[in-house]
Amino acid sequence: MANEHAPTARTREKPSGDEEATADLKLGEFQTVPALTLSEARVLINAVIDNRRSLRKVEATENLTKTQDYLEVFARFKQKENIEAVDRMLSAKPEFELFERSQLGSLCCETAEEAKTLIPSLTKKITDQDLQELLDDITKLRQFVE
Repeated sequence: MANEHAPTARTREKPSGDEEATADLKLGEFQTVPALTLSEARVLINAVIDNRRSLRKVEATENLTKTQDYLEVFARFKQKENIEAVDRMLSAKPEFELFERSQLGSLCCETAEEAKTLIPSLTKKITDQDLQELLDDITKLRQFVE
């Protein structure tokens, strides 16, 4: 017997196929779009909410609350000074795309091997030794008691 019920999900657009985060980074129209780390997104969203509260224009929706909770858990850096220091370190590497910088600042990989596994486009851009030094410098800024 054929299924005579209406589909339960909306139809999805087929991916255009020009976006890939592989060894050859292809982000299509997003190639030059600024990307934030989770820590930067946390600071930005909290600043917007604080501003709206001061204007008494804040509505705490379920999605906003869940996003804040997620960022509170997964943002690796909580202090603004440390977030800015990580951004300076990553911005000093002009060979990195904006996407790669945001990934490195969010994932906080422990080893160069881990970073290159999770962000394969780094493989041809930086030596393991230089990447490990960068990761070690980033890790020094993390405060595990926060």
